[in-house]
Amino acid sequence: MLEIAGPLLDALDSGHRVAVATVTRVLGSAPRTLGTAMAVTEAGTVVGSISGGCVEGEVYALSGEVLADGRCVLTEFGVTDDDAFAAGLSCGGSLEVFVSELAPAGERNALSAGVRSELEAARRGEPAGLAIVVDGPGTGMILPAGAGAAADHDVALDDATARRITAELRALLAAGATATGELACGAREVRVLYVVAAPPPRLLIFGAVDFAAALCDAATLLGYRVTVCDARAVFATPERFPSAHDVVVQWPADYLAATPVDSRTVVCVLTHDEKFDLPLLTVALRLGVGYVGAMGSRRTHERRVGRLTDAGVGPDELARLHSPIGLDLGASTPAETAVSILAEVLAARTGASGAPLARTDGPIHPTRG
Repeated sequence: MLEIAGPLLDALDSGHRVAVATVTRVLGSAPRTLGTAMAVTEAGTVVGSISGGCVEGEVYALSGEVLADGRCVLTEFGVTDDDAFAAGLSCGGSLEVFVSELAPAGERNALSAGVRSELEAARRGEPAGLAIVVDGPGTGMILPAGAGAAADHDVALDDATARRITAELRALLAAGATATGELACGAREVRVLYVVAAPPPRLLIFGAVDFAAALCDAATLLGYRVTVCDARAVFATPERFPSAHDVVVQWPADYLAATPVDSRTVVCVLTHDEKFDLPLLTVALRLGVGYVGAMGSRRTHERRVGRLTDAGVGPDELARLHSPIGLDLGASTPAETAVSILAEVLAARTGASGAPLARTDGPIHPTRG
């Protein structure tokens, strides 16, 4: 829901009721992730997608029913042997989908002020979180992460349960993770989908070189917030890196030590200059970032590891270093090298092998949800 916040608010502000279909569980191989949403307005306009096109027609029809009577629906889509033409996923997995209605103020299922605030934050690209009760007492209720959320709930949810849901939502928002959970509400269980919109992950590129420009372009397309840092002001200019969000002229190790990072942050060292590389990598390998890669030949890598070891960097820290940077794709140009680097970043983030899919077994998409 949060990834379509802008069009969703536009529709509501135009006076339209909207049915929102949200993925609440993914089993087996499926093309979309937990929390992905699709919306259908009463005028028939569709926003977003919850599959690769496999089930959108069925969800569209179901959304019309929800808009007609205002009731929530929790259903599952997947290929079955009994009916190959039934709505399902051609990739062989299944999706559980929750469809509910949102409406302008004054109508049934009207959008609350707290939920609107979270949607507006998501539209601005800021952190936002919503907890959607998909089964059990309070089904269809949406609790926002913001202040006062626990007080803004259906009478079917007791105050203690609402507060627990909100506390879990805020914890997941801090971690940048969408998830599901179950908790007791009296004698019954409540199933909740926690949908989180986190700030984009950071890609920190050190070295204002041609490879950095290509990496900026490619990483921006993948949704990273890209910073280029170099101590040489003549090279580190916004004009040379138009797709970077920030261009910083500062000693690399000093900048990295002071800038905010998290477990999703990617650090790419492209400088080829030991007076920058060694202190920078010493800092980077001791931070809780998701990926640290350094460009250079195998000979450069061996010399670099020796000097980092002499500087006190331990074996466990050195094991985190991806060097030479990138996957073996036969890349030679800056643009090809950027693809090689980002392919390795993705594989490192997901724990995938990086092997050709034709030579692997099992589902293409990992099990999620």
